[in-house]
Amino acid sequence: MSGVAKDPWARLRAATPARIGLGRSGAGLPVKANLEFQYAHARARDAVHRAVDWEALTAQLAPREVIEVASQAPDRATYLRRPDLGRRLGEGAERLAPSGCDLAFVVADGLSADAVQAHAAEVIRACDATLEGLELGPVVLARQGRVAIGDEIGDRLKAKLVVVLVGERPGLTVADSLGAYLTWGPRQGRRDSERNCISNIHLKGGQSYAQAAAKIGWLAREALKRGLTGIGLKDEAPALAAAMEETGRLPEG
Repeated sequence: MSGVAKDPWARLRAATPARIGLGRSGAGLPVKANLEFQYAHARARDAVHRAVDWEALTAQLAPREVIEVASQAPDRATYLRRPDLGRRLGEGAERLAPSGCDLAFVVADGLSADAVQAHAAEVIRACDATLEGLELGPVVLARQGRVAIGDEIGDRLKAKLVVVLVGERPGLTVADSLGAYLTWGPRQGRRDSERNCISNIHLKGGQSYAQAAAKIGWLAREALKRGLTGIGLKDEAPALAAAMEETGRLPEG
């Protein structure tokens, strides 16, 4: 018999990114596991506190029309302490002229600047095919913004539907996960139950850009058809994501 003991946790670790069966060194973790944990924690912390490079994001979105605004949170520290201020529109509100568009994208930093920087422009670009035929408004970049800031922005634009792309709270596995929130008839006072959420958009085992774009496209068209989002609108077309992955377009009909 071989003198090398088999690791009983190896198969389970290969099936999940969760930290399981890490072993121990005395009363603590082995050095490798401890360093990996500290690195993941540092990445998550940095993603929360880092600022989005809005100028670079504007360049990535070209040639789309981009409007920059800010919430009522004057800085990152206040934003993290006062979630209510991140939901209210502040600087730049006067730049939002009514357009009557079908759909407007809002990009807010949320709790992960890394997610917004890495994925927001790519998701919007992937939506070109799935939103074909709809009238799109300008892309609004909302500094220090949370999901609900899209309600006031969409109302000022007179958009029928608003899609807010926002950095999700980082975890110890993924620090750059993006979320998309769709709200029909945006206006102040909308409840979270009146939104549809597509979460976990990233490139490390999450939803791909094509998958997210397929879901955004289907939900947006159904929202415009039915005049609602939220708990009354369920994603009933899971096959669309696979179709988008293969062809880059939604299937006809």
